Amino acid sequence: MLKAKIILVALGAALAMPQALAGSTPEEDRKEAVEYFKQMFPDVPFEEFVNGQYALNEDRRSQWESMQDFPPYEFAVADGKEMFETPFANGKTYASCFENGGIGIRQNYPYFDTEKNEVITLELAINRCREANGEEPLRWKKGAIASISAYMASTSKGKPINIKVPDDPDAMAAYQDGKKFYYSRRGQLNFSCASCHVQNPGKWIRADFLSPALGQPANFPVHRSKWGELGTLHRRFAGCNNNVRAEPLPAQSEEYRNLEYFLTYMSNGLPVVGPATRP
Repeated sequence: MLKAKIILVALGAALAMPQALAGSTPEEDRKEAVEYFKQMFPDVPFEEFVNGQYALNEDRRSQWESMQDFPPYEFAVADGKEMFETPFANGKTYASCFENGGIGIRQNYPYFDTEKNEVITLELAINRCREANGEEPLRWKKGAIASISAYMASTSKGKPINIKVPDDPDAMAAYQDGKKFYYSRRGQLNFSCASCHVQNPGKWIRADFLSPALGQPANFPVHRSKWGELGTLHRRFAGCNNNVRAEPLPAQSEEYRNLEYFLTYMSNGLPVVGPATRP
């Protein structure tokens, strides 16, 4: 029965999947995506898309709201703040590596570095800051790096996401690579990211209630009940690849960074709400 259900879901996605965004510029892509989700969920205000499944399901929303008085990530964010402010062995802190001392800047990540010709995510910048100051890098997916990233995100709550694709062929190539990854099918189930989060948000697949792509990056890092801790966006990318029985890529690989670049650009204008909680 379960196998049959998976096959039916896959067939439905294959038959009904809309074509990938056809805009000639990233901004045309973004406007097309926003309009698509507004038509799919006409009763959901634009700003509510950052709340994912909780914007679509009242029962889940009420349970989620009851959790917000004492969010499970609270202590991790406090730990992240302490680590962020604790000097390295050379006396400097993370603040020395970031614009505005690292406060209130989450909405600008990831960005394309035209000198290094690559996408820089917040977690990549955190570890490069450590290395530049003689410290060992942190593990990418969870633990200290998620706590530091969550603290930095918390200082940007409410600020609109503001990702730019500069007038640079390498920047456009990175954006297009991320877009291609998002719409490419992979794994034994032959699903793309879009199969779940563009074609089927608001529906159930096994025990998972699917959220729309719009607004997803605004939540990270997230505390998932399944994990019992905070995790980064690239941890979630790897989990999604596992779910469709595809080989996950390393966190902070070029492919995942480009994917984050594309996906976050699609959420421009929505407020940062991370860290957040998810099932």
